[in-house]
Amino acid sequence: MNISNRIQQAFERFRLHLACAQAGIALSLLGLVAGVLAGGLIVLFRLFIESAQGSFIPFGAVENYEALPVILRFTLPFGGAVAIGLFFQWLHHATRRVGVIHVMERLQYHEGHLPFKNLATQFFAGAIALICGHSVGREGPSIHLGAATASLFGQYFGLPNNSIRILVACGTAAAIAASFNTPLAGVIFAMEVVMMEYTIASFTPVILAAVAATIMSRAVFGVALVFYVPQLSLASLWDLLYILFMGVCLCALSAFFIAAIRFFSRLAAMVPIGVAITVAGTFVGVVAIEIPAVLGMGYDTVNAVLLDDLAIGSLLLIVVAKLIASSACVATGVPGGLIGPSIVMGALVGGLFAQGGDYIPGLTSAHGLFVMLGMGAMMSAVLQAPLAGLLALLELTANPHLILPAMLAVVSANITAKEVFKQDSVYTMLMHDAGLDYRNDPISQSLRRTGVAAVMNRSFVESEADIELENARGLLNGTPRWIIVRDDNDKRSLLPASDLARFLADHDVEIVHLMDIPAQRRELAPIHMQASMQEARVALEDSGAEALFVRRHIAPLTFRIFGLLLRRDVESSYVMRR
Repeated sequence: MNISNRIQQAFERFRLHLACAQAGIALSLLGLVAGVLAGGLIVLFRLFIESAQGSFIPFGAVENYEALPVILRFTLPFGGAVAIGLFFQWLHHATRRVGVIHVMERLQYHEGHLPFKNLATQFFAGAIALICGHSVGREGPSIHLGAATASLFGQYFGLPNNSIRILVACGTAAAIAASFNTPLAGVIFAMEVVMMEYTIASFTPVILAAVAATIMSRAVFGVALVFYVPQLSLASLWDLLYILFMGVCLCALSAFFIAAIRFFSRLAAMVPIGVAITVAGTFVGVVAIEIPAVLGMGYDTVNAVLLDDLAIGSLLLIVVAKLIASSACVATGVPGGLIGPSIVMGALVGGLFAQGGDYIPGLTSAHGLFVMLGMGAMMSAVLQAPLAGLLALLELTANPHLILPAMLAVVSANITAKEVFKQDSVYTMLMHDAGLDYRNDPISQSLRRTGVAAVMNRSFVESEADIELENARGLLNGTPRWIIVRDDNDKRSLLPASDLARFLADHDVEIVHLMDIPAQRRELAPIHMQASMQEARVALEDSGAEALFVRRHIAPLTFRIFGLLLRRDVESSYVMRR
């Protein structure tokens, strides 16, 4: 056997090992590689955007859109929207799907297989949107780019789908970590928002991916924090009552933000996507003439609020403009994120509460404290992800003194959103509005962690439907449990080998017709060897078959059968892991 065949066989064994739910070390190594690949692309994405912004924004401050001349404040978002609109109008409908919703859709319906064309669309269209100052965040494009990079890595090597799903989580965590220097928040976001599950087996590779991406990001951009804040802390326990009230109010703002996105989405559905994006960009440009803070991600505005540089009137004006502009951009399909705008709006409302607190006797905590708590509470309410909101706040500000008040603000916002406004995660709600279902029941979660290759029965032989007596006896050599019978129409049925053995013991015929002998035959349907046990469950339900044969293509129009899955194998796979 030559070296090439040995390598191929070793890699085949590696794939089979990855199909198991206990392939911790192998998945950890893959997570590390995925983190490096995703982190590298995010670094490239940031460099591309920031170098372009630095070429025309005064003083090289990439967020300082307020310093641009009035004409540029309009023409930048308008021109960018026209370019993106024409590009998207030219693209095929499936290729222009981008962002977090696209990642979640591919996880739900395609086991995490993300296409390269959509990655390319996201990179260039997302860069244009961010460079031209549209009121969107960087996290949406980053998550898509990171998840797609990790997914394509798994697809290239033909890894089983249960491991590709984990690689998508690795890429998501790496993207958040590299984009915002927040490795722990990246891990929690990937598990809580995108995957919507916590498993010990998944955490290790996801953590390694976030660490690898953070190291790459810090090597290029340094360790500077996104927001520059003093080490503020809660001055009085009585202030917690005010913070609780602020969390409830931020919940109402998050509900209004999501309602605005859904409202603009319905309007945008009435016109071609190019027109919808152009209208949104025009609106942003018009608003930016008088309120330039609406442009860009808005993190410079957050820093200004932290320094208490904005009056109450300005805060109110900016938060309203940001809410409408961001919801219009997100709803019409501008390829950016909505987490960044939610953080900015939370900070602005926190600034309003901070200034309002000056008129309340006994309220002694510093202004910056309320601003920071507003960021975390708003993000948490929009995403329905309390841990992600809390950890993002702590890592963005590097202030451990925020833990107690932040927990209260986040929980009050989350509970009110869930119980009073019946609000789910904005991503889940947008998927439902698009007619997509995100199944997250315990059975589906359990079955997705295991590949069919780890469970399939390999005790089988293949045969034509009509064979000579001697060949029929030869099928029983090695005592297989099953015989896969192929008829003249290339359809396959499953025959217990014991039924053939009984027939041969009682009959002496020249030709054995395997489809006619007395036996408990089962109808078979195909499934790919990369598939997860959840896919096997769906395949059995959709086909009505009683068993599946596991196959892999080895050449065009040619495949090899590796094993069998009976319905009871799928059911017992879940019961054993419950």
